[in-house]
Amino acid sequence: MLLLAVDTATPAVTVALHDGTSVLATESQVDARRHGELLLPAVDRILAGAGLVPADVTDVVVGVGPGPYTGLRVGLVTALTFGSALGVPVRGLCTLDGLAYASGLAGPFAVATDARRKEVYWARYADARTRLTEPAVDRPADLAERLAGLPVVGAGAVLYPDAFPDARGPEHQSAAALAGLAAELLGSPEGPSGESPGGTSGGSPGGFLPPLPLYLRRPDAQVPKNYKVVTPQ
Repeated sequence: MLLLAVDTATPAVTVALHDGTSVLATESQVDARRHGELLLPAVDRILAGAGLVPADVTDVVVGVGPGPYTGLRVGLVTALTFGSALGVPVRGLCTLDGLAYASGLAGPFAVATDARRKEVYWARYADARTRLTEPAVDRPADLAERLAGLPVVGAGAVLYPDAFPDARGPEHQSAAALAGLAAELLGSPEGPSGESPGGTSGGSPGGFLPPLPLYLRRPDAQVPKNYKVVTPQ
């Protein structure tokens, strides 16, 4: 197995290679405005650094969000293009699940990432591998009581310390963690969790998802409702 993992659902542009046993190479850069510019060169560098070529990749996993519209689509389109060109399966994982896995926490906690508009994307976890709730988007103040007493992992917790006083790392997503979680799921006796023979899934918490964007809300850009039509005289 050579698993390529990518995620651009957060400000981190992150990629990793995993051989089914361990991470072979990884690279992450935090830049919320340059996902499209940074992702493919990073993939090229980690493949070259590991002495590999794209044709060696057997599986692709991509973070499906939740995340902002433009950045999220960069990773998904790149992953789907690799899958199509190489003829390999492309599987999605919730970006919050990658952060939860990277935290290594054994008890109940939550993950929160920055959703902008003074909101966070979040979910609750029983442990680093078990998500209890579907991802959601809410204002931190509305979550303070619901998550009181729980550690909260991610940049969303760091941004809003009044609502999330027990903020934990990591702050940003890591494709290495996403790849490690994917390798565990692929190597489990039951096979890819929740997955159908066609490579998609029913989306059960903690398992693979279809490689489709998880937005949770409308994009910022909207078509004007009352625009002026200009016609030739």
